[in-house]
Amino acid sequence: PGPKLAPAQQPEPVQTTMTGPQVYNAACNVCHGPGIGGAPVVGNASAWTDRLAQGTDTLYDHAINGFNGSAGVMPAKGGNPSLSDQEVRDAVDFMIAESQ
Repeated sequence: PGPKLAPAQQPEPVQTTMTGPQVYNAACNVCHGPGIGGAPVVGNASAWTDRLAQGTDTLYDHAINGFNGSAGVMPAKGGNPSLSDQEVRDAVDFMIAESQ
């Protein structure tokens, strides 16, 4: 008989990470484009003034964990639980940069 071959191992799935703009287009734009549910519209600097005054750590927390406030509702991870915390942070950074 010939040599015995070891069974092939299954490769680990490759984790893909989206950029801030990709996350925005895939999840955030649904509300932050038209301003649904009190979401501040990206590009409207005055809509972001009070939120930016809270600091980015607060914005990250609200975007990742969700938030119910007097101005509206932010679902955790924009309603997409498959997003990583870093992907959400990158999307927040993108929206801030586009809104100043």
